[in-house]
Amino acid sequence: MGSNPRPIKDNRLREELKKIINSSKGRKHTDYLVEILRTHPEWHDCLLDIYLSDEEPFSRRLVWAIDLYSMENTGIVTPYLETIAKMLPLFSHDGLRRHSLHILSRFPLPETELGSLTSICFDWLMKPGYPAAIKVHCMEILYHISLSVPEISKELSECIEFRLNEETPGFKNRGLKILKNISLQPGGKS
Repeated sequence: MGSNPRPIKDNRLREELKKIINSSKGRKHTDYLVEILRTHPEWHDCLLDIYLSDEEPFSRRLVWAIDLYSMENTGIVTPYLETIAKMLPLFSHDGLRRHSLHILSRFPLPETELGSLTSICFDWLMKPGYPAAIKVHCMEILYHISLSVPEISKELSECIEFRLNEETPGFKNRGLKILKNISLQPGGKS
């Protein structure tokens, strides 16, 4: 696992939280986990440690709740963005990748990880048969990177155009919006 900002020492708490995480599944349980995040900020570090440990099924079941909760409380993931980016290629489940990419797509990207994020996102964007939601978040991250590294705009446009006819309606919708945004950038395609 990558280095967390704050190491977790309470194994009893960790094991109890894992029991709660594993006690059910589905949206109702995810909402319950979000409520735990809301009402127990003292457990945030331990819960983030469980998510970033890539431990099945706990990490996968927890990441959806963390993704949802981070929309209302951005501070929960901000100290972990670099670790999340480093863990992306190591995650063993598409659900972990999808939610982690979604989290990263909504925050300023860690400068130290721009190169690896660019490489990973282009690789996953072009991978046939890879889940559309992962590809959509990859496009979003690459677009954000292109705002500070305009040299990748042309490659991003070409990749999106190449995949458009092979992908889902959701991919096409997001891809066309990103292509339009790229065309509006200085030096973008018209």
